[in-house]
Amino acid sequence: MAYKKTTTTHKIKIKKGDLVKVIAGNSKGVQGKVLQVLVDAGRAIVEGANIVKKHTKPSAANPQGGIIEKEAAINISNIALIDPKTGVPTRVGRKVNADGKIVRYAKKSGEEIK
Repeated sequence: MAYKKTTTTHKIKIKKGDLVKVIAGNSKGVQGKVLQVLVDAGRAIVEGANIVKKHTKPSAANPQGGIIEKEAAINISNIALIDPKTGVPTRVGRKVNADGKIVRYAKKSGEEIK
């Protein structure tokens, strides 16, 4: 699916592989892993959330064709990172750690996000 490019200057604090919870929309409450982040569109694809039906023609990869279900992108503002310590949704901050590297941390618990 093609998504419109938006001109955002915000730093996207969600990364591929993060455990997130959907906080708004039809899939509200669903927890899943981020499969892909679409930085230009400000959207992310979350495992098991925002499932859409796609009608496909028969092809070499799918000789039967038919209707397949797949995840569609969700706006970054509609997902929240799960705190690794407490397991609740949290905001994400950035700070310099002891090694001098910029790391992400959970604002609720102060826990560093790997």
